[in-house]
Amino acid sequence: MTSHGQAAWELLLPAAAAPARGRGRALQEALRDAVRSGRLAPGTRLPSSRALAADLGVSRGLVTEAYEQLTAEGYLRSDRGAGTWVGEVARGRGPGGTSAGSGPGALDGSGPGTPARGAARGAAAGPDGRGARAGGAAPGRHARGAGAGAHVRGTAAGPRMPDTAGGPHARGAGPVPRTPGTAPHAAGTGTRPHAGGTADRPHARDAGAMAVRVDFRPGTPDLSLFPRAAWSAAQRAVLARLPHHALGYPDPRGLPALREELAAMLTRRRGVVADPERLVVCSGVAQASTLLGFVLRARGHGAIGIEDPGSPEHGRLFSSTGLDTVWLPLDGEGLRPEPLAASGVRAVVVTPSHQFPSGISWSAERRAALLGWARTVDGHVLEDDYDGDFRYDRAPVGALQGLDPERVVYAGSVSKSLAPGLRLGWTLVPGELLAEVVERKRTMDLGNPVLDQAVLAEFVARGAYDRQLRRCQRAYRERRDALLAALAEHLPGTEVSGIAAGLHVIARVPGRYGPTERFLARAAAAGVALRPLEEYGTARPGDGEVRLVIGYAHLAPSAVAAGIRAVAAAVGRG
Repeated sequence: MTSHGQAAWELLLPAAAAPARGRGRALQEALRDAVRSGRLAPGTRLPSSRALAADLGVSRGLVTEAYEQLTAEGYLRSDRGAGTWVGEVARGRGPGGTSAGSGPGALDGSGPGTPARGAARGAAAGPDGRGARAGGAAPGRHARGAGAGAHVRGTAAGPRMPDTAGGPHARGAGPVPRTPGTAPHAAGTGTRPHAGGTADRPHARDAGAMAVRVDFRPGTPDLSLFPRAAWSAAQRAVLARLPHHALGYPDPRGLPALREELAAMLTRRRGVVADPERLVVCSGVAQASTLLGFVLRARGHGAIGIEDPGSPEHGRLFSSTGLDTVWLPLDGEGLRPEPLAASGVRAVVVTPSHQFPSGISWSAERRAALLGWARTVDGHVLEDDYDGDFRYDRAPVGALQGLDPERVVYAGSVSKSLAPGLRLGWTLVPGELLAEVVERKRTMDLGNPVLDQAVLAEFVARGAYDRQLRRCQRAYRERRDALLAALAEHLPGTEVSGIAAGLHVIARVPGRYGPTERFLARAAAAGVALRPLEEYGTARPGDGEVRLVIGYAHLAPSAVAAGIRAVAAAVGRG
């Protein structure tokens, strides 16, 4: 064993001695840190899971899970029969954003080698990672085309996305992104909605147009889960000891105590590289996006890429900063590299841990390709980690930012875990952009309210935030299961994907219930609000089947069952 390998090996020993309950996470964190720091250099071959488990005195399952988790995140690469290797992607935070370490090293003493191509793509899916068909059909069944020549893969991670070539369609709100190769739209200008777009659908957008009894539109957590007693206790503690001088104008980056608590929590839970000095407290991901948009615009950027399909808010937020937005098509693994390279943009916003709305978790290869593109064009990636903590089959896939903190701007908030009305979020900013982001934050609002920040810091420090996440996860899993059962009973044959994580699923309803317009109209007449997948992107499948984005987190299990039952009764007529 080389001395370099020996130094890296010793990093894993404290993890093996951690308490049993946290030993698996400790091992994953130690491996991440070893890769980031360069003590495990690119090309290092790791020992087999059996050998490493024996040497560390831990179960083989813990090592296997750690290897699978870090392979899914892009830190490691593996191939059946060829072993596990340190990948080429991770970049530690060093001068100029370069890798913190390099050079050969072999943890098992076999010397450097070329990592095998094709990391295990199923690693992110976990034991529940295959698809589910409501009604009991075998999981993993492939659906028919979502568009010309395309297929939808029924997986727990999400469907394979249809080919979106052919130009954009307006969604009826805000400016329309363009596809690579088309002329840009003037920033801040809208266009006439496509026929059947959201502006023409009272059942899709205008909740006040008719009485809504059950609202399945995604994006809202269960606000009744807000921990009033624990939040109140933290607030009383803060008010009792907060010194008078702390109530003055705050550091625009945020209260130091909160930045330290958030940095520690995000490192532990999301695998990011979190320096409190680079963390900026903001009013949610929306403000993080606009802060970055203004900075990029001032640096000469004219456009930013957004996922197709993707969140409607991304286009609106960046257009408000003067940037044009460009549709970038997805498939079942993430952004397609060729359209990204041809787009001409040098910045993109993505949701790689649980893509919205498709539900896919990006493959390690696509994560690596995106970061390689960013380095090639000297660009940046905004990672919107909107619901990264909610995964039901295994530990959440770590954030992309951990692989290259000098290229990835990471943003998150408490909007799904606590309440969107708190308007509390954070962004981790590369050193190159930090001063400009902080100055823009200062001129925008002088910083977030001190009391709210102090209460959140206390709430996290007490362990109450971790308890809240566990409480929400139990509740949301129960509601997801209620939704799957209701679809199986009342709309048999419906294929459901994206079930392993998040607060919504994609439901592909058989064509006999379509077409989409009639399905939605009848559901709305029955008092049920639904949103079709096509409203989130440019694809307009012509197969007659209905694809829905169904949010369930804010609904009690009984309401979920009642809503699906009402839809089935409405669409089953005639």
